[in-house]
Amino acid sequence: MSTIFRTTLTPGKLDLVAAWIVNRPWYVRQDAAPELARAGGFRLDDPAGEVGIEFMHVVDTAGADPVVYHVPVTYRGAPPTGDDGSPTDGALIGRAEHGVLGTRWVYDGEHDPVLLSALAAFCNGAVQAQAQSETDTLDPSVRVEGVSGTVSVADLRIVHRLAAGPVPDGGGVSGTWTTPDGERLRGPLVVLR
Repeated sequence: MSTIFRTTLTPGKLDLVAAWIVNRPWYVRQDAAPELARAGGFRLDDPAGEVGIEFMHVVDTAGADPVVYHVPVTYRGAPPTGDDGSPTDGALIGRAEHGVLGTRWVYDGEHDPVLLSALAAFCNGAVQAQAQSETDTLDPSVRVEGVSGTVSVADLRIVHRLAAGPVPDGGGVSGTWTTPDGERLRGPLVVLR
């Protein structure tokens, strides 16, 4: 399982995502810059132990109606070459200094084959979701629902704007997040094509 370090990250995750998210096609424009807060999330392990994999749920409260986003990210110790299908600068969210691990390159996980392979393995029951901020702790709130057959990377579609409700026919992954008023909601995080 992933080791969660209690240390600094500069700039912080929310700062990196806030600067990056405004250029995503699924971002809902507000009258002000994003005001992001944590709303939940989980982790999966890279079997090679090289890439950090996190699925962040963040709420933007800049507008009249808060919007909750699902932002999968990967953390790498060096910029990948792209030769092996790994993300390139086009998927770079930013760089951050980790208090223990040093410089980390933070990528949009939707374009990282390590994250996508781990997510397919989760859908196939080969790995378990882990708590976002706790070492050696499983997260049973993240569930695979309605999946029949083997799931491949090509089957996965990340849901970026979260809404409470069931996973659609065809299956996917559901999880929970917390709204600004403290309500815990469940809805699809990933659906299968």
